[in-house]
Amino acid sequence: MTQGHVAVIDIGKTNAKLALVDLADLSEIAVVTRPNLVLPGPPWPHFDVDGHWDFLLEALTRFHAEHGIDAISITTHGASVVLLDADGGLAAPILDYEHPGPDDLAEDYDRLRPDFSETGSPRLGMGLNVGAQLHWQFATDPGLKARTETILTYPQYWGARLTGVTAADVSSLGCHTDLWNPRTGEFSSLVDTLEIADKLAPARPSADVLGPILPEIAARTGLAPDTPVHCGIHDSNASLLPHLLGNPRPFSVISSGTWVIVMSVGGHRVDLDPSRDTLINTDAFGNPVPSARFMGGREHDLASGGAYPEPTEADIDAVLSGGVMLLPAVVSETGPFKGQTAHWHGQEPAIGTGMRGVAVGFYLALVTARCLELVGHDGPILVEGPFARNRCYGRMLSVATGSPVRAMHGSTGTSQGAALLARPAPVDTAPAPTTPGNPAAPTPSERAYITDWTARSRA
Repeated sequence: MTQGHVAVIDIGKTNAKLALVDLADLSEIAVVTRPNLVLPGPPWPHFDVDGHWDFLLEALTRFHAEHGIDAISITTHGASVVLLDADGGLAAPILDYEHPGPDDLAEDYDRLRPDFSETGSPRLGMGLNVGAQLHWQFATDPGLKARTETILTYPQYWGARLTGVTAADVSSLGCHTDLWNPRTGEFSSLVDTLEIADKLAPARPSADVLGPILPEIAARTGLAPDTPVHCGIHDSNASLLPHLLGNPRPFSVISSGTWVIVMSVGGHRVDLDPSRDTLINTDAFGNPVPSARFMGGREHDLASGGAYPEPTEADIDAVLSGGVMLLPAVVSETGPFKGQTAHWHGQEPAIGTGMRGVAVGFYLALVTARCLELVGHDGPILVEGPFARNRCYGRMLSVATGSPVRAMHGSTGTSQGAALLARPAPVDTAPAPTTPGNPAAPTPSERAYITDWTARSRA
């Protein structure tokens, strides 16, 4: 299929959405969302997949009736796996990766997990390493491993519900799971250690077609019975895909949402430091991508206090001249300043003021700049997601890195990237290269602010 409408199931950590993307220009024709609420349990906090399923089926029905759907693609957040029983149902609810339960067995798991040099996965808390999730779940529920027939990565759970075909995808396996070796493109040694080799669904490229929708899905939604469903992709790698197809190297992509994921393509060779939340992601083609991350969207909301006025030039001048700065880290469990405690230098601006918006935007930009430094960034910077609309963030990021910054328009880059999986020859039909322009020239006050923030953040 070279043109048409692709329905993209897009499950982020904060919201679940269905977007209808026109492949001709990658525009979003229609979008509906619902909160990705976490249910309390038992047996542990888990995602409301049945609520999402009803929402998605209703939206697929409506989108097809109003616009027509030619294919379905899927993208979700990482750090989640699904355990299916022999009948294809859930062997256990899908664990919310922010649940601290796996930390109870951290010492045991640390003795099992492979080294960073094998997996490119840093050791993360809670359930952010999928291997830690599985180890804890099997220990907490001793019968769970026996009744688990198949282990899927999260995008492919939705594909299995649509097609009946089980799979895993390389980009989700390469998302700090500890289960994947990104350099060899194979499962890591942890798979044998956990004795799950016979349970893991086969790893497939993200663009593979799992199959057509099941007859009951066609009957429920009105979609054609031969509607293809593509394997699916981890959301940050969905944001990366259009740029891999449409831009010369080197460049970096910032995928912003609940998490900010910094990905360097063709940059300087560096030794990644897993203690700074760097890692190796795996792109849609199975290639390793040096990356760094922090919970930037969550930090933005916490630091802003839920009020987001548009700053004025006077607000910007006041922050710079007064040395008003937020220092890391607002969410201390993740990111390049992991373990540090956030605090204000200078007079803390009141919540709801433009000055606070400026200081928060500058903070997020300077943390992002540190992430870029850690992964060997070179070339232009392309910003996806909500941060693309934050002019204070974009300006400070360009000044701090000395690189041109291009804000990518649209509500998110993940849906467009996932839709590209439906193109049979994506390299031949790639988006046009971006034209980022020139880096911002720093003013003396900006240069002094960056120097002071950097010194204080590392003190």
